[in-house]
Amino acid sequence: MAEEGFSDYDSRVLTPEVFDFVLNNELKRAIRSQNFLTLLVVEPVPQTPEGERKKLARELAHIISREVRETDILSPDESGRLSVVLLDADFQNSMYVVARLMARVEHYEFTTPASISIGAACCPTHGADIQALRSAASTRRVPTRRETRSDKNAQ
Repeated sequence: MAEEGFSDYDSRVLTPEVFDFVLNNELKRAIRSQNFLTLLVVEPVPQTPEGERKKLARELAHIISREVRETDILSPDESGRLSVVLLDADFQNSMYVVARLMARVEHYEFTTPASISIGAACCPTHGADIQALRSAASTRRVPTRRETRSDKNAQ
């Protein structure tokens, strides 16, 4: 039997099932203690080849894990999206984190040229459950254009 754990490939990156469990508990805690929590959804834009999306999610998780706090949680899903929970973070301050992440990602050379967008939603401002936050994050997207050296050479 293969050894299964709470994380995929990095101690900071949770499996989707564990991520949903932790996020649900953190949402309850945020509501109970009247704290904020922000869900970021980092997603390759549609022109990213389907086979490259999971590999890109792993690279993004590696980059983003260096830019967020140790207490924040990350998880990829089957479609190649990366979810990040910023604990005790309201929407306005989370936008500073998004700007920092976008700057970091824009200066990173991926193994495959890629464009990403980042969506954000805050509890309780945009929703108080997982589905509401994911839906809100999909409508509040901040697109970013990634250019690698191969893109620049092609021009």
